[in-house]
Amino acid sequence: MRVLLISTYDMGRQPFGLASPAAWLRRRGVEVTCVDLSKQTLSEAALRDAGVIAFFLPMHTATRLALPVIDRVRAANPAARLIAYGVYAPLNETLLRQHGVADVLGGEFEQALVDRVVAAAPPASSSQTTALPRLQFIVPVRDGLPPLSRYATLQVAGERRVTGYTEASRGCKHRCRHCPIVPVYDGRFRVIPADVVLADVRAQVAAGARHVTFGDPDFFNGIRHAALLVNAFAREFPGVTYDVTIKIEHLLKHRDMLPVLRDTGCAFVTSAVESVDDRVLEKLEKGHTRADFEHVVQLCRDAGVTLAPTFVAFTPWTTLESYLELLYAIDRLDLVDHVAPIQLAIRLLIPQGSRMLELEDLRGVTAPFDPDTLIYPWRHPDPCVDELQAEIVQHVGVKLAASRRELFARVWETAHRQAGAVVPREPDLTPRAAVPYLNEPWYC
Repeated sequence: MRVLLISTYDMGRQPFGLASPAAWLRRRGVEVTCVDLSKQTLSEAALRDAGVIAFFLPMHTATRLALPVIDRVRAANPAARLIAYGVYAPLNETLLRQHGVADVLGGEFEQALVDRVVAAAPPASSSQTTALPRLQFIVPVRDGLPPLSRYATLQVAGERRVTGYTEASRGCKHRCRHCPIVPVYDGRFRVIPADVVLADVRAQVAAGARHVTFGDPDFFNGIRHAALLVNAFAREFPGVTYDVTIKIEHLLKHRDMLPVLRDTGCAFVTSAVESVDDRVLEKLEKGHTRADFEHVVQLCRDAGVTLAPTFVAFTPWTTLESYLELLYAIDRLDLVDHVAPIQLAIRLLIPQGSRMLELEDLRGVTAPFDPDTLIYPWRHPDPCVDELQAEIVQHVGVKLAASRRELFARVWETAHRQAGAVVPREPDLTPRAAVPYLNEPWYC
């Protein structure tokens, strides 16, 4: 049996979701071909020879890009068994099956994928929210993927560092209402053994990585595991940096870990702040307040840790005034260089299974599910807010080479003009020391 694993997009990084199942399948003697369509083309020979073709769907963009490829694959090789796996697969199960996908696997997919290939297990529904297996993880294999040098890199002080990617845990203890992980993991998470994680890092460092992204939804879900891992990382890979994602509430709770992150080579911490409006934060069930966020900014600054906030800048509760307040907060907290410009344009996505649909006031502004965009579309009660979002997308989505400060100034001027507000002053655009960041402009 020949298996073809396909990734359409994974935020500019070498897909862990191909490397991990490839290792599981090879261990069972299966011939595996991996194709990352963000960097490679799909050959007719690989397509024709595959008995199983599986699509890795970790995110919204990847799923949208996969659907036309699934149709093409189905037409070119109608005998192949089609599988979809990853967080966004069970969210879109009905639609995927309409496109000919036989198996839909959720977050912990490796063993189930092996079963479908080796044991020819019959097609089954995902049922991932009720039955989440505990896997004995093994080290991913990456030799079938494009080299790390072809993927997003860390930019720091004029240097470009080849970047690897791994995962130390999956899922999340928390149930933030807007998060796509929640319908699949529902407050559960799984730890990947430190020796497996370090072996994966070791292989990527040997392949040229000088920086590693830990892609856990929240690196501090298992705080002891995280502490053990970063200390071991620093001992074995001196001079190699890393980045992690951590909730604001965890950064507050485990503030004693901030110096540890700094001393073990953490280049920056991404945190999904989402909003500086406490009313919106309550709607999203983020577990923090604006005051908490501002406290964490100061804690990170005092500890010498770079914080990279992300936002859902446009929601049905955003007003022109609250958007201006977001810009004022970023400026006042000296975070202009820390915020990727696309974050100033992000619009709330409501996929299938989203807990956002629990909110009665949100259901009042949403349209039925759109199978083309894979979301429940919504319109803001104030058309001016939607117009502002569309205009800002044009600024930040086109001028990718512009500096963060230049784009922030454009957004600042646009938002004030749209709100009919007098610009109180220009934002502070004084050059600062370079803030480390990954040069992939998109993220969801």
